[in-house]
Amino acid sequence: MSRRRRFRGRPVSGIVVIDKPAGGSSNDVLQRVKRLYGAAKAGHTGSLDPLATGVLPVCLGEATKLSQYLLDSDKSYRTVAKLGIRTNTGDAEGEVVKERPVAVTQSDLEPVLAKFRGPIEQIPSMFSALKHKGKPLYQYAREGIEIEREARKVNIYRLTLLEFRGDEMVLEVDCSKGTYIRTLVEDIGEMLGCGAHVADLRRLKAGPYEEEQSYTLEQLEEIRDGGGHVALDNILLAQDSAVSHWPSVLLGANSSHYVTQGQPVQVPRAPTSGFVRIYRSVEGEPNVFLGIGEIQDDGLVAPRRLVAQSNH
Repeated sequence: MSRRRRFRGRPVSGIVVIDKPAGGSSNDVLQRVKRLYGAAKAGHTGSLDPLATGVLPVCLGEATKLSQYLLDSDKSYRTVAKLGIRTNTGDAEGEVVKERPVAVTQSDLEPVLAKFRGPIEQIPSMFSALKHKGKPLYQYAREGIEIEREARKVNIYRLTLLEFRGDEMVLEVDCSKGTYIRTLVEDIGEMLGCGAHVADLRRLKAGPYEEEQSYTLEQLEEIRDGGGHVALDNILLAQDSAVSHWPSVLLGANSSHYVTQGQPVQVPRAPTSGFVRIYRSVEGEPNVFLGIGEIQDDGLVAPRRLVAQSNH
């Protein structure tokens, strides 16, 4: 008797921005999106803590090749910092390890917040997903093992106090990749002399993607129930939207051929350095996104991450 071939999913490619709910892991969300789309391949672009909600771009198919570039992108958050209480995890899900009275007025806050704007150093939390010898730090923490961590440089582009409620601050943060909001809140709390932890956290933006573009899992299910995979495919964002902030270079048929064979090509008026989006541009046809290139020292455009062609 012949064995039935296992269904490996549809070769659908593109990016859908999910509004992650509180409580679940980012991987739980990823697996639900993958099942809804019946996709062969899917990946997310940087985990959000179970406590956190908000923007979680999910890459499907060939778009997973671009997920690393979204991991490296800037992020924006809104957080509620609870003053006077420190927890072992730095957020509301942890155990209380210290309580102190809050003798802080609103006028005390701005001079402290000012010290956290611009380039700063952070020591990652033991409850972060940062890996040590292939294992996330939070796994060591759950076993009661403390790992020495080096301070990391991050950049806080904007840190704004939206509201102060005596023992709570509502903050908005624009920051570079690798910034830990829990660590930022804890460090601010220590400088205020009372300690603090994250009571609520929402990601507002990840790279070029904003919360206005996001769908809840329930909305995705409604779209699927109303129009099947076709309707879901219609809301996918194009793969090149992940790197829309980079300059683009247009290649003719010959240059496109060489690039797809992995060879660098000369492009008139190309940027002089950095990453670029590469498109095949032939008169009478729509431009086709080929992938990511990088300008070499000799000025040639070298392919770095090419994508197979699809409708998205």
